[in-house]
Amino acid sequence: MRSPALRRTCTAAIASALALTGLAACGSGSEDSAGGKTQISVNCEPPKSAKIDRKSFEDDITAFEKANPTIDIVARDAFPCQDPKTFDAKLAGGQMENVFYTYFTDAKHVVDINQAADITSYVKNMKGYSDIQQSLRDVYTVDGKVYGVPRTNYSMGLLYNKKLFAQAGLDPNKPPATWEEVRAAAKKIAGIGKGYVGYADYSAQNQGGWHFTAEMFSQGGDVVTPDGKKATVDTPEGKAVLQNLKDMRWGDNSMGTKQLLILNDVQQMMGAGKLGMYISAPDNIPILVKEKGGKYEDLALAPMPGGKGTLAGGDGYMFNKKDTPEQIKAGLKWLEAQTNTPGSGLNNWKRASANKAPVGLPEPRLWTGATDSKDLALKKQYANVPVENYQPFLDGSQQLTLKLEPKNAQQIYSVLDGAVSAVLTKKDADIDGLLKDAQTKIDGILARG
Repeated sequence: MRSPALRRTCTAAIASALALTGLAACGSGSEDSAGGKTQISVNCEPPKSAKIDRKSFEDDITAFEKANPTIDIVARDAFPCQDPKTFDAKLAGGQMENVFYTYFTDAKHVVDINQAADITSYVKNMKGYSDIQQSLRDVYTVDGKVYGVPRTNYSMGLLYNKKLFAQAGLDPNKPPATWEEVRAAAKKIAGIGKGYVGYADYSAQNQGGWHFTAEMFSQGGDVVTPDGKKATVDTPEGKAVLQNLKDMRWGDNSMGTKQLLILNDVQQMMGAGKLGMYISAPDNIPILVKEKGGKYEDLALAPMPGGKGTLAGGDGYMFNKKDTPEQIKAGLKWLEAQTNTPGSGLNNWKRASANKAPVGLPEPRLWTGATDSKDLALKKQYANVPVENYQPFLDGSQQLTLKLEPKNAQQIYSVLDGAVSAVLTKKDADIDGLLKDAQTKIDGILARG
């Protein structure tokens, strides 16, 4: 899962956290460095093992410091950029950088534990900030105050194999738009022959619950109420999700006999050319090509079936509560160049193409208006993947409601895993009973906070 959305709890292991990094307290508020420059520490520098990405990041720092001679960037590498096991302890132990990486689902939590600086009065001067999609800016806005800046975003869609669509007599340029159409297409693809699977879904390690949630969003449903206090899985939308999976698995035999699948299993099937469809974010595409044997020309992406909503996520940067005004200003200037300008930093598509990184994937889609148009034009200019394969996703996803993962997501997903795995492994699974049980258990989770 791209965004684990763990509801983190500060532990008593603060002392051990101080030994985790061996760094001096990065958020001390000190502005002094050689020559009286404003010094800021920033995390999420690519690791040394990622040589090309590391060099690009270092080149960006050099160029930024040349253009801004009064600012000194101190980069901290990390992989992954955030470790959920140590995140809270690092915050509480005073070890967090001045500008630090977070998942979207971290934002309110960091504010709630009083570890984020209020940047409301500063961000209005950040070039391009107002062009970022409002729904993404809202992620880092708590009680009317701004605490962070989005970096990238993603949403789920339907990843499908154009070659298998053609083989099954389906139009590869007209992907399924409804779950009824997904079911019909899956049955035809499974009919190609032994070993072919029309549609696959996760059902273990909380990933089944993650996809159940995404499929609920696509039907216009949700797994919890807007206030996060009650479960909403025992509903017509919840029943539709499980009934569709059960019908494809047992009625159509289009999901294969092997179940309790996780991400890697499904990627292996798709990369081997044996799977027709699964729901995914665009970031799966280069993995399927580079690691699983797939081909860019065979892989296409459509909006989430159902036409009502899609699970979305992403990441961004927040500011240490100890940052001085000058450090906040310097951090925003760095993010302006590194994450929020088409053609620069992470969005330097010319450089990415020269480095043979995939250019032309349909996300991130961070901005609106002229800034979005400029980014799309640069992607098109330097594209090295078949962008036409993703046009349906680009067109259709803009019409869907983007919904973030719920509070206590991993605990909720664990409960829903049981319901999904049951309908995929037991022909006589009682959908009504499964949903009623899941509803009760999730209510209990939410009641505990």
